[in-house]
This record gives sequence, structure tokens and C-alpha cells, in this order.
Amino acid sequence: MKRREIKIGTRGSKLALWQATWVAQQLGLLADATDIQICKIKTTGDKITDVALSKVGGKGLFVKEIEDALLKRQIDIAVHSMKDVPSELPQGLHLPAICKREDVRDAVVFRRDDKDKKPLYKSLYELPKGASVGTSSLRRACQLLNIRDDISIKQLRGNVDTRLKKLQDGLYDAVILASAGLMRLGFADRIDQLFAPTEMIPAVGQGAIGVECRLDDIFINDLVSKLNHEQTSLCVRAERSFLKRLEGGCQVPIGAHAVIDGTDIRIIGFIGSIDGKIMVKDEAVGSKDMPESIGISLADLLLKKGGKEILDEVYG
Repeated sequence: MKRREIKIGTRGSKLALWQATWVAQQLGLLADATDIQICKIKTTGDKITDVALSKVGGKGLFVKEIEDALLKRQIDIAVHSMKDVPSELPQGLHLPAICKREDVRDAVVFRRDDKDKKPLYKSLYELPKGASVGTSSLRRACQLLNIRDDISIKQLRGNVDTRLKKLQDGLYDAVILASAGLMRLGFADRIDQLFAPTEMIPAVGQGAIGVECRLDDIFINDLVSKLNHEQTSLCVRAERSFLKRLEGGCQVPIGAHAVIDGTDIRIIGFIGSIDGKIMVKDEAVGSKDMPESIGISLADLLLKKGGKEILDEVYG
């Protein structure tokens, strides 16, 4: 393979850099004669740290500037957390690789005792009435309130380190984070409780890394496509078609999780009210040869069961 410099665009957080570095290492193994450079790009979502993302509006808050750099040929590859990638990509870009998924579950981290460093609680159900739980996700907040309507949801922004520090500083009794991020950054020992994906339905694409590039870059497409994990890709495609059909963004609680079940894909999803009082939840099953169709079928099912009314109210 001929020598070529490759520029990888990514956000500058520790987790984003971990993901970009991992992709760079994998590409280096495939083409050890290739120079690879990681370029940090600040996105709109990174610049707005004192406002809930659901109030900012719009889609692609953590990817737009990186995609712009791709289109301007300032970088060759963009590495994203798939849960941040809108269901529709800009013209001329695509995702030739969705890498093997890490643990998809949401994790609870409780505040530690200052002396023995042990968690003050073992389960969400042990939290006292009125306890504060930190999350910036409407999806998580909705499902948490559906489980425990007597707890207080407080906004939580920042990278993983910042969120854990805020927890230990006593600003929260517990915080909810993606277990994938905690594990990738070496914080697996901080996980105190894991929700089953059927109990706390994950975000679309949660735990998966996506590699985006220009359609017309044959060299990059050939190289990057080797990182694609077929089972993860099929599942994420089903989830993203579900999201696209619902025209979902960060202003509405929506989640979906797909798994391979033999020759089929099984996907569970939900649409919820912001206060967690209403949740429409169901699943769909179909051939893994048609992942997008399965996601659309589930979306249509939830819309008929009351999801349309929830979305109409949220979007006003």
C-alpha cells in the first residue's frame, strides 16, 4: 500500500481522543507505512457547557464542525461516538465502518464515603426520597423518573473526569454514565450498578465508534472499511433507521437497542414524555438482511401506540 498521510478529526475530550487513538492504532496495523495524525476540533456541543443540550436545539452538536472539516478536505477521517451522529449525514459523506461495540449499558456511579471510599448506596432503589441524580440526557431522565418519580434529576455536563469530580464534591448523590466510556477510560471500578438494556433502553448507537469519510476517497474507504464490525453495523443501522423515522433529536426522550438473534435482528425501543410519566415501549423482530426495515417497523408501531402524541407535544 502506498504511503500517505492521514488526518483524523475528533473532539478533544479524553474519551474522544481515546477513540481516535484506538482507530489510529487499528489503521496503523493495516497500513504500517502510513503517517497518521490526530486533529482536535472543537464542536458546538463542546463550546456550550452551561446549558442543557435539549434547550440548545438542532442536531449534530458534537459532529458538525468535524464533518465541515471533512468536506473542506482539512481531514480525511472523522471518528465519532455513534450516539452523537445524526441519522442523516451530509451529502458526500458516509460511514464505511462502525466498529465493534463496547458494553451498551448505562451505569450508575454513587457518591463515595470520604473516609473508606466505598459507595454510599448499592442500588438506585436505595437512594432516599429527593436524592439528586445527575444526567444531561432526557432519555435517561425520563426512564429514571419512570422508575423513581421521587428523585430529583439535576443537569450534568462535562467530560467523564469532570462528572465524577462533581459527584464526589457532593453536588449529586449519583450520576448516570455510559458504561462504555467508563470502561474505555479505565473507570470500570467506579461502576456500582448496571441497567439491563431492557430496563434502561440505551441511546441509538451507544457504545459504538463510527468512522466517517468522503465517498470519493477510494484509498480511505478501502482502508477504513476493514474496521467495520458486521454485527454491530447491522444493529446500529436498525437503531438509526428507528431514530430517522421518528425524526428524533436531543429534545425528546427516545432510545433503541438492537441485537442479533440467530438470523434475525431484535430491536427494543421507546418514546417517553419528558417527565417520565408516559412511556411507549415495544420491540420488533425481522431478518438481519433488512436492518433499516426493522427499525422503521418499530418506529411505526410506537407512533401508533401513542408515540405520535408524545412527539407532537414535545415539538409543539
